[in-house]
Amino acid sequence: MRQIAWMTGHRIAGVVAALLLALVLVPAARAADRAEIRDFLKVTGFDVALATIGDGVDSAPVMLGMTDEDFGPGWKDAVADLYSEEKLHEIALDLLETTLTKEMLDHAEAFYGSALGERLVEVENAAHRSDDDEAEEAQGARLLDEADPERREILERMGDAIDPEGISVRAIEEIQVRFLMAASEAGVLDGPLDEQALRALMAENRDEMRAEMDRAGLVGAAYTYRDFDNEELAAYVRALETPKMRQVYELLNAVQFEITANRLESLAWRLADLKKGQEI
Repeated sequence: MRQIAWMTGHRIAGVVAALLLALVLVPAARAADRAEIRDFLKVTGFDVALATIGDGVDSAPVMLGMTDEDFGPGWKDAVADLYSEEKLHEIALDLLETTLTKEMLDHAEAFYGSALGERLVEVENAAHRSDDDEAEEAQGARLLDEADPERREILERMGDAIDPEGISVRAIEEIQVRFLMAASEAGVLDGPLDEQALRALMAENRDEMRAEMDRAGLVGAAYTYRDFDNEELAAYVRALETPKMRQVYELLNAVQFEITANRLESLAWRLADLKKGQEI
């Protein structure tokens, strides 16, 4: 399923606001059951997106001014446990079981189960699994710079359809704050953090980060969808722009945010135990 840069987001004051909204809405419609959701994850490709949530976790110690070596051999075991594909999927199923309506599920599956949708999921899954980021980024940048005006507009509309209010940056900030404050509370850091000062520091760099993420999103899309013509991509964008699909993405992005933040908070407490073991 389509993503912007590392993570994506929609209308949220905090990471889980969309989930809270969905919890209010679900009683008016039938929620999808667990078996239906498992099929939904596969059809839309969101199962692969979930499995890659831990791909950037190696940078977590850097956020703390440390390296994974500071936590000894237990680091790899902690990551393997917290970010196992089975565990990530189970958390997602728990969240979606009470928030994803059958109507939303059917709408998304109708598109992603179509001939065009299946091709899109195939290339998006391949992009999630790729480990040749530098080469693909270089090719994507070249394709974007060489794109005709119509194609560039379509790619920009695609990004706007998924993140219409530019909330992805604020979501990343929220996730980072949750991780750093958990690390502070757990005693991983040498001293306590001032949350307000931390948020203020992040706000200073927000515009620069947003510009970098916008560019990265366009470059990634230019590469991922390089074998689709403008007409096919325009059809995809029109599907993404429908109110129901926006609702689906709002929920799935919120789920992805919450899982990311939850796992990092859990990791912070594991790191505290590992650090104590190293100090003994």
